Amino acid sequence: MSKHRSVIRGLVFAATVAAAVPAMATAGDLRDITVGMDISKVPDAGYINLTCVGEKTHRLADWAQWPNCPAGPDQLRGVSFEYDRETAREGTMVAGHPAMLTVMIDKDAKIAALTIETDPKARLYLRKKAFLLGLQAKSRYGEDGWTCSDAQPAGDKQEVGGVFVNERCTKTTDGRSIEIERKLYREPNKDLKDFTDESRITIRRAGS
Repeated sequence: MSKHRSVIRGLVFAATVAAAVPAMATAGDLRDITVGMDISKVPDAGYINLTCVGEKTHRLADWAQWPNCPAGPDQLRGVSFEYDRETAREGTMVAGHPAMLTVMIDKDAKIAALTIETDPKARLYLRKKAFLLGLQAKSRYGEDGWTCSDAQPAGDKQEVGGVFVNERCTKTTDGRSIEIERKLYREPNKDLKDFTDESRITIRRAGS
């Protein structure tokens, strides 16, 4: 067995262990943030680089400035953010994974959605585990009640070290609609280190 395949299979074993514990367990959906809450209830301390979605240079001084961001077609305003290293030494990480975070805020100043995405620019040794975050999220919201679809390898998407993941799962619970997407594959004829490996977790108010 090649060293690369051995590493991937080791990660699959780790996924089984990760799924057995609620690694993302928290009082809210993420730290102080719970979908449906008023954005004014989120503290400014601990969060930095608040930026309007789609406008990388439009920084906000605090959460209260969210109305300065442009509304999308759904009339929601998006703010991306990071953890302050003074309170999170490892940086912006969720359950051990480097992450990109976004909240969507409605006209009533309520958090309508939260998106957690693994960071594609993370170091390789962390990025190659990105598909595991989706499993941890599923454990966080309970193993039962998910509706999942799994795509199979195709001409443009092939296994990585004998492992292929292209999954989308949804669930509604506690007034939230949760969507989890996990991907691990590579395009043929590309270097073994050049592959897609990611998780994307979107939490919305049910019915939104």
